[in-house]
Amino acid sequence: MRIWFITGASRGFGALITKEALSAGDAVVATARRLESLDVLGRHENLLTLALDVTNEEQARAAAAAAVERFGRIDVLLNNAGYGLLGAVEEATTEEIEKIYRTNVFGLLAVTRVVLPQMRRQRSGHIINISSIGGYSAFTGWGVYGSTKFAIEGLTEALAKELAPLGIKATVVEPGFFRTDFLDEQSLAVSPLSISDYGETVGVMREFAKTANHAQPGDPARLAKAMVQLAHADNPPLRMPFGSDTVAAIEAKNAHVAGELAAWRELAVSTDFPKESASAH
Repeated sequence: MRIWFITGASRGFGALITKEALSAGDAVVATARRLESLDVLGRHENLLTLALDVTNEEQARAAAAAAVERFGRIDVLLNNAGYGLLGAVEEATTEEIEKIYRTNVFGLLAVTRVVLPQMRRQRSGHIINISSIGGYSAFTGWGVYGSTKFAIEGLTEALAKELAPLGIKATVVEPGFFRTDFLDEQSLAVSPLSISDYGETVGVMREFAKTANHAQPGDPARLAKAMVQLAHADNPPLRMPFGSDTVAAIEAKNAHVAGELAAWRELAVSTDFPKESASAH
């Protein structure tokens, strides 16, 4: 049995994964900003629900302590809490940018940093950070949101290297478009400023977002089952993409990067000291 600690567990992926983990015989510490919002999970002997605003580090530390007091350890930290921001990079306000970073990046860091001491004591554990297809390949209209997910990708890569000698794993999960409530008002902020010059790029994406909700190709229930399988893996990957759209986006970006590198390779390596000069000094 694994002990999960899940943020943003009241809806979407968080709620589905919580229920799937409990069904698999695991125990879950499910957290959300409002404790009453976790009532949707029902009651279970292996379920502990806690109020947690991930931007409040003291609250995060108290929640981690309560999890260990109840279950004795934390095996899987699922950093799931977060939300989206739709709008051009120029359209986003300073307030919007700082707010999304507080939750998506600084909140994830706060929770991770308070859970890691317990995992180090155990010499075991698995940190799973929810990124996005937009955390690997950028999209118009999602630049600021995607940048928070790019940050999570880099943090997870570093964590994987730092924690490997301690027996702790780290995985970044990259879901594509799944049929959740991500495009609803509760999960998505839309920059009110709309600049006409971006009409053919970001404007098109704004219109797409209005019609794409609940028509996405990914099945959230299947992802929840896959997440439990991932958490139970002995040797989990650093990156775990979910959805055929994510796989296609990764393949396309990798091909583009390889092609661009080949085209500009000569200039790229021209900035080294000449070999004879380097060896002479």
